[in-house]
Amino acid sequence: MKEAISLKQLKEAVGTELGCSEWRVVSQEMINQFADATDDHQFIHTDPERAEKETPFGGTIAHGFLTISLLSTLAYEALPMLEGATMGINYGFDKVRFMAPVKSGKRVRARFKLADADIRPSGRVLNNYEVTLEIENSLKPALVANWLTIAVLENPPEMD
Repeated sequence: MKEAISLKQLKEAVGTELGCSEWRVVSQEMINQFADATDDHQFIHTDPERAEKETPFGGTIAHGFLTISLLSTLAYEALPMLEGATMGINYGFDKVRFMAPVKSGKRVRARFKLADADIRPSGRVLNNYEVTLEIENSLKPALVANWLTIAVLENPPEMD
């Protein structure tokens, strides 16, 4: 995680890339564990031999929902905390698109562009990130989405 930023710095950062994570391997073990957790054992995810023979992917691929679920940990690594925030809450996604499959063993990273930061009198800050999950050495990203998060401030700001 990066250093904390102020509300003023957050507002000034709207329209800019606020962070980029390190590369993360999406291993077959990770895919299998996700399949177990979600009870989604479709062969394209869990059977390397069959997936190599019967799919256009040349092997197994990660679940789309696995790739989107990685965003939490990648954001924690890449994005600065907001000064005075006691917690961050996932508020949801808009315009999620899975652009390319992530093959087992490939590395991904996330870029976070801050599209908007709405500071509310309640002490909550609604952040809208344009997120791109890149696949190493691939022209197409794994996914693109608008991710909405809420930062809960310990002391609500005075609103003008």
